[in-house]
Amino acid sequence: MSKNNEVSFEETLKQLEAIVTQLENGDLPLDEALNEFEKGIKLARSGQKQLNEAEQRIQILLSENSDAQLSEFSIDNNE
Repeated sequence: MSKNNEVSFEETLKQLEAIVTQLENGDLPLDEALNEFEKGIKLARSGQKQLNEAEQRIQILLSENSDAQLSEFSIDNNE
């Protein structure tokens, strides 16, 4: 899967949550449950990979400017 086709982290979480809900309901036949479980594992791995890549980017940015002070992150919703 190329970078342009990757699902966002938020979409990955949303899909994973939907699969967990389906599996928790216990209404799926065994074959479908196994297929959904497999999809869930792939999504979890993808999400973990995205988190690891974000952490690496942060480490690179911090190492490039080691004198930078850390402060709390806040989102400005007025954009």
